[in-house]
Amino acid sequence: MASSSDSAGTSPLEHFHAIIPAGGVGSRLWPLSRADHPKFLHDLAGNGHTLLRNTWDRLLPLTGAENIVVATGVAHAPAVRSQLPDLDNGHLVQEPSPKESSAAVGLAAAIIELRDPDAVIGSFAADHVITDDEVFHGAVVEAYQAALADWVVTIGIRPSEPSSAFGYIQLGTEVAIDGAPSAHLVDSFVEKPDYEVATRYVSSGDYLWNAGMFIAKASVLLGRMQAEKPELVDALREMAAAWDTDSRNDVVERIWPGLEKIAIDYAVAEPVARAGGMVVIPGDFGWDDVGDFAALARMHAKGPGDLAILGENTAVLSERSSGIVVSQSTRLVSVVGMDDIVVVDTPDALLVTTKAQAQRVKALVDLMKLNGTDDVL
Repeated sequence: MASSSDSAGTSPLEHFHAIIPAGGVGSRLWPLSRADHPKFLHDLAGNGHTLLRNTWDRLLPLTGAENIVVATGVAHAPAVRSQLPDLDNGHLVQEPSPKESSAAVGLAAAIIELRDPDAVIGSFAADHVITDDEVFHGAVVEAYQAALADWVVTIGIRPSEPSSAFGYIQLGTEVAIDGAPSAHLVDSFVEKPDYEVATRYVSSGDYLWNAGMFIAKASVLLGRMQAEKPELVDALREMAAAWDTDSRNDVVERIWPGLEKIAIDYAVAEPVARAGGMVVIPGDFGWDDVGDFAALARMHAKGPGDLAILGENTAVLSERSSGIVVSQSTRLVSVVGMDDIVVVDTPDALLVTTKAQAQRVKALVDLMKLNGTDDVL
């Protein structure tokens, strides 16, 4: 570890670089989250900072500002710069169009590898909530140590309850790795199960929530991706080679449109796990991807029968109601005798649903796209 340290006593890890993918709209949080102001630019944790800023602050003690790269869409770059004034311009990877996580994380990894051939990279989403930074840091340190031993590593979350909103990681056997005593092989990744299957997973103790965190040497990650998607990695390396030159824009404009759209889960994680090359570090820190309004209600409610209220200068009256009200307008919102209600009031759109149906908001957004109602998306 380097000798410098922050106020909490955590020192930056040698050659460790963080990648923050700041993409995706968060459709299940419409109409709060929009294409021009997505989830990661909102204060959903209720601490006065956006999720993006919280992620930056959480990673800073492990990396230092000079070793964080943010990958985001061109349209969101000004907002990212505003949120992260210490982010170097050369560390902001602007995506001309959405191409899924392999392109964003892979390009950032290729850029970092050229700057630091010994780099270990960690990819951490911009829009997740973590409540215990100290325990999170401990899990990342273990993952870093496993990555130094040439493993591809993920951090899985010990489930607090059965949930059909998350994917799962099936634990394999323990692996002896210096500095990573809790490491297990990843037996498999499982897509979001139904509630009954999720209940069995949690009861078994053999499954973790998949938080989409990946840690590896940049060279190892790109090498594993090259084995599955050689044309994609060749293209990413060509763009990376031009990144710190005057030809960056021309090269990116020529190559980016033709990149394959594929999530890093499918290009790296799943094939590497099948080959026995991936380990998981169990994480016992509080975590949520805030994937829908049910999750947001769970985070902010004081108890099972509470009505959580979010928003500045909100005017909400409730009588024997539970759930969540998010208000971004000056209207009075009144809720009477409603259990697990979700009300989201914005100046140009109103959503009313229930916590049980919160995952279906994305289907509503998809329907609006088909109907041409793009002005409120």
